[in-house]
Amino acid sequence: MNLVKRWAILALAFWLTTFIVSGIEIQDGAWNYFWVAAFFGVVNTFLGGLLKLFTLPAVILTFGLFVFVINAAMLTLVDRWSDVLTIDKFTSALIGALIISLISGFTNKLVNKA
Repeated sequence: MNLVKRWAILALAFWLTTFIVSGIEIQDGAWNYFWVAAFFGVVNTFLGGLLKLFTLPAVILTFGLFVFVINAAMLTLVDRWSDVLTIDKFTSALIGALIISLISGFTNKLVNKA
């Protein structure tokens, strides 16, 4: 059940991000947000985890800020591999990764406290 909650929170974070960042668009339909959230979760878990391991010195030197660059790269990969998500430029992906991380992290903490 915890996985379903986190998936829904990530879909909500993507939905809010499309309103905040003008360079990120997801085709209409609630299921498309869930699809992008699931696909991003899988890509970020496997490839993102591997990249974070390989770039650990850069993550340490930047006090963890390089993780947002990795998340933006994973968002760009999801854009390339999916027809549902469209990202205009890497700057939009970087801002989107920051907003998605903040929204999902904050919401996960709120849900887990309740």
